[in-house]
Amino acid sequence: MLRRTFLAVVASGVVALPAFAQDAKTLNIGFISTESSSNLKNAWQPVIEDLSKTLGVQVKPFFASDYAGIIEGMRFNKVQIAWFGNKSAMEAVDRANGEVFASVIDKDGNPGYWSLLIVRKDSDLKSVEDVIKRGKDLSYGAGDPNSTSGTAVPGYYLWAANKVEPKTLFKAVRISNHETNLLSVLNKQVDVAVNNTENFERYRINTGKNAYDEVRVLWKSPLIPADPLVYRKDLPADMKKKIQTFFVNYGKGPNAAREKETLATLTYQGFRPSTDAQLVPIRQIELAKEKSKIETDTTLAAADKEKKLADVTRRLADLDKAAATTQQ
Repeated sequence: MLRRTFLAVVASGVVALPAFAQDAKTLNIGFISTESSSNLKNAWQPVIEDLSKTLGVQVKPFFASDYAGIIEGMRFNKVQIAWFGNKSAMEAVDRANGEVFASVIDKDGNPGYWSLLIVRKDSDLKSVEDVIKRGKDLSYGAGDPNSTSGTAVPGYYLWAANKVEPKTLFKAVRISNHETNLLSVLNKQVDVAVNNTENFERYRINTGKNAYDEVRVLWKSPLIPADPLVYRKDLPADMKKKIQTFFVNYGKGPNAAREKETLATLTYQGFRPSTDAQLVPIRQIELAKEKSKIETDTTLAAADKEKKLADVTRRLADLDKAAATTQQ
């Protein structure tokens, strides 16, 4: 199921050779499904066109209905550049030959964004405690399994922290993108849903409405590192340098005024250089979840449990060192 989108693309075209190898004049850039493809395409199209001109290579957008479609697209070299969330970027780095080269800067200059748990303004749910107490009677709008703000962060900081699991807590769970989750709450199609501050800003730009006037935020996460941009490691070194330079300088050159208008539509101030190191906090979350599962697994023999816990503890310690080095 996770590969459905990519397999549909495969079925519609030849994939025997990598896209970039087949046609040296084409690069594909993939986009995660935080909202409708038409909205994303309209917002990103000017950037895509500018990137094409700068590189001297045709750049084509690649949209998928889920994160896995973009990850698989990059894995099979049908996508060479992609805009991800941190969780999906981690998957792309680990199994799709990806490498983080930049991250976004939001319109206020924040180095990240926040995950949210929301209900309608007129809902009688006033707190996370209310949601947990009444979960069996509620429907929940969950995020994509590979979403940072839709699954990884609330899964760790919200649900695990309260010792509950959405699949068993709620009467019904619907998995969707942030845009659909917000609309589902507003239209009373789900009682409570996960979202994020970036989507709230896009909702304001697309509709002229302030989401905070229409919903109540029951929970706000710690800061999540800004969305990363990823390219395949095996792109030519000069091409990678040109791509990174283009994004980092976007909105700063001779066409700054026009480019800033485009960035405003994306809800961004610009882009900054980045590396795989920005994924460390997400890796820590994932390992902490893995450790918790091992600790509560009653099917494991004592020796196996001890071995697995020792391995996870070692990996967490390595990440702690990496995080400390990055912050120095």
